[in-house]
Amino acid sequence: MLERFHLEVLAAIKEQGTLTQAAESLNLSQSALSHSIKKLEGQINTPVWQKEGRTLRLTNAGEQILTLANRVLPQFKHTEHLLRQIAGGEMGSLRIGMECHPCYQWLLKVIEPYLVKWPEVDVDVKQEFQFGGLGALHNFEIDILVTPDPVFSPNMTFIPVFDYEHRLVVASSHPLAAQDSVQPADLNEEVLFSYPVDPERLDIFSQFLNPAKCAVKNHKTIETTEIMLQMVAAGRGVTALPGWLVDEFAKTMAIKSLRFGEEGISKQIFLGMRKGEEQINYLSDFINQAQHTS
Repeated sequence: MLERFHLEVLAAIKEQGTLTQAAESLNLSQSALSHSIKKLEGQINTPVWQKEGRTLRLTNAGEQILTLANRVLPQFKHTEHLLRQIAGGEMGSLRIGMECHPCYQWLLKVIEPYLVKWPEVDVDVKQEFQFGGLGALHNFEIDILVTPDPVFSPNMTFIPVFDYEHRLVVASSHPLAAQDSVQPADLNEEVLFSYPVDPERLDIFSQFLNPAKCAVKNHKTIETTEIMLQMVAAGRGVTALPGWLVDEFAKTMAIKSLRFGEEGISKQIFLGMRKGEEQINYLSDFINQAQHTS
């Protein structure tokens, strides 16, 4: 019945479009490829593709097999990569995806001693996943996801590494700067700056404004923390950031952070990874290093 080879063939057909190109990408002859698929079709008693001119179109059965291929083949490749590293005496690679925009400075503090301790581990930070890293983790494009908003699932593990308070940031000259905390209605006439993230994922909306049925006057997105805070310091609007980050910038910028309501918004940063891989020695040590870096 189904074998890994069949998955690779259908993935190649989907990507290349023609039998000739698919066979070339797999270093096979067209006849060998066709014979293998005809044998499979005989076993499952249904075709997996149909010819449309020079191209091939997957049938419903073929699409089902392709779905399996898209899920399983990256796992094969990832495991084989790890095995080659072990066999070659290499320790491994650590690809980190970021969903926590303000966490880069913290991450640098984690990585610096880690690189000294693990000289044979290649470390890479993938910034392109900062707005949607869970899919990258599922697809084996990254090994660890740094996020304040874990999405728990049976195949994923999320480990908390540090706590912080999410706070409103205003200019030192802003009228609200005289207060220690703010209420939702205080922001009705404010321009809010945030990272380009869906509003429902922003704590200032989900945990503060929306429950009180309040809103800001305008919501604008900015990708860079420094520019965002410069806009706030210039009195152009307000933003919401981790308190520890605001404290760092407040040393050189005219800004102040305020608590959201009387209780504040408490948050945690998590490291997400595929379940079972937290036992890999260089991954587990990265987790330990992260948990002990404030």
